Amino acid sequence: MFDKAALAALRLISPERAHGIALHALNMGLAPRIGPINSPRLATRVAGLEMPNPLGLAAGFDKNATAIAPLMQTGFGFLEVGAITPQAQPGNPQPRVFRLPRERAVINRFGFNNEGMEAAAKRLAERPHHIPLGLNLGANKTSTDRAADFALVLARCGGLIDFATINISSPNTENLRDLQAADQLERLLQGVMDANFDLARPVPLFVKIAPDLSTDEIDAIAELALRMQLAGIIATNTTIARDGLRGRHRRETGGLSGQPLFERSTQVLARLAKQTEGKIALIGVGGVESADQAYTKIKAGAHAVQLYTGLVYGGMGLVADILNGLDAALARDGHANVAAAIGTGVDAWL
Repeated sequence: MFDKAALAALRLISPERAHGIALHALNMGLAPRIGPINSPRLATRVAGLEMPNPLGLAAGFDKNATAIAPLMQTGFGFLEVGAITPQAQPGNPQPRVFRLPRERAVINRFGFNNEGMEAAAKRLAERPHHIPLGLNLGANKTSTDRAADFALVLARCGGLIDFATINISSPNTENLRDLQAADQLERLLQGVMDANFDLARPVPLFVKIAPDLSTDEIDAIAELALRMQLAGIIATNTTIARDGLRGRHRRETGGLSGQPLFERSTQVLARLAKQTEGKIALIGVGGVESADQAYTKIKAGAHAVQLYTGLVYGGMGLVADILNGLDAALARDGHANVAAAIGTGVDAWL
């Protein structure tokens, strides 16, 4: 009841201010403190990382790594913070985030607003280690070598995290998505992999891709990820498509997340699953707001699942609801664990 009342109050406030209040509330202890939810069926291993369950918090919620400790107590099996860029930057002018309640969606054009890698490194150094923690790597808007920015952030923060995500798919930094082209991506990945090799303890590297890629582009990224032996791919970031939207903010520029993204992001995930044949880890994200949707992502090829926009409409209590429902669904279908269900429904999305 408290969670629902808090959500109703936050929806009366501008989205960005509400987000700041939510982070403050977490640090004040005003959120579920149930610890990582676990069961024999939910426990899983992704890219060498032991997770109590396969549900993670996507990047963007805790951009500056300010609420790691309380977030680790809300039930998630892993977290991803950021995106972090080498230098602090303000991002795009406000207003830059818009709710679409009718579609249970959000449009944002934050533009990698963050306090920079030095501020993040200080907080990451003090993080607890209850569950795996990842860092979303970003590039500064004014950088003359964006590919090098990703390597810089990893070199500074890599020793303080458990995995890293190369974010080349945000639509809110001009020309950033161009780095998804196979030739540019190979150069970028090589630079980040070199920085990773230089760490005392190299971390699993993921690349996060857009849902707006063609089949040929998806296949090229899958081939490159296999050839360069990435740990995995996160599918997908937000979309620039606006099909079927009716809300008054539907024409705002930026990335669309939430329910309208579920179908397309799952199609991309299934295509990647077919092309990679289980040789690398896939993390499914986009429109997850229920146990059924999380389970659908797993059956479509996801080794783990992330959410963010679902919390805007469902609150932190959604985490336990999804995981309890997922555990029940695995039991119903006779799966001893998450791994047994991965990819069992790929063909339905191809």
